[in-house]
Amino acid sequence: MLNANELIADAKAPVAAPTEGPFVHPDILAEDPVLEIDRFDFWYGEKQALFDVSLNVPRGKVSALIGPSGCGKSTLLRSVNRINDLIDGIRIGGAMRLNGDSIYGKHVDVIELRKRMGMVFQKPNPFPMSIYENVIYSLRIDGESRRGVLDEVVERSLRSAALWDEVKERLDASALELSGGQQQRLCIARAIAADPEVLLMDEPCSALDPIATAKIEELIFSLRGEYTVLIVTHNMQQAARVSDYTAFMYLGNLIEVSPTNVMFLKPARRQSEEYVTGRFG
Repeated sequence: MLNANELIADAKAPVAAPTEGPFVHPDILAEDPVLEIDRFDFWYGEKQALFDVSLNVPRGKVSALIGPSGCGKSTLLRSVNRINDLIDGIRIGGAMRLNGDSIYGKHVDVIELRKRMGMVFQKPNPFPMSIYENVIYSLRIDGESRRGVLDEVVERSLRSAALWDEVKERLDASALELSGGQQQRLCIARAIAADPEVLLMDEPCSALDPIATAKIEELIFSLRGEYTVLIVTHNMQQAARVSDYTAFMYLGNLIEVSPTNVMFLKPARRQSEEYVTGRFG
């Protein structure tokens, strides 16, 4: 993983870049996208929060959204699984596609759409039931009752979430008895149990202590290759440690998306360079 302190300390002057529109590194264009965001606009009532955002999220990679508070990164993330639909007065423009299927098409079943994605929130939100039942919750909803299948999914998901060895002897215990960091890893296990096409994470470490944060970061880094992850983080060092690609947003606009080492060593846009070197934000 990248050393964010060294990257930020060694940041160089930005290279030449187009003066109009976001800078998209050519490496992004060479990737196979799981999620395609195409000229997406978003309004809360009369206030526009996102402006003409286009972004590809590569298959099997970890992509991070960074930017100052209020820049629109969480709004964009929550637009992917249409959680924002629950807010009165919102409207959108443009399009999003998950593996080629429209996310905002007229005939999209939003419940079925959300089953294709995993979501991990800022604060751990385990259900008030056993560790075992938390993991297989999505399978229960779909009517799966075969014990052998459920047992296999529980072990596989908890191993993927680096939690199996800590809880394998107490799967029937309440998930609420776990520590905060363990609860968040359980939520990740619950999310990946459904084999999501993309795993969305909205500042998953913001409520955790440094030790728990380190474990979650190691977990996110280990998921690359097997899962596609899109993570919002306010922590630039975290983005540098866990992600393959980083997108910088500012005032509702996508400014730049580049491989993470490029973003932190040699960003293409002056706004990106000023943000990653701590001059604002």
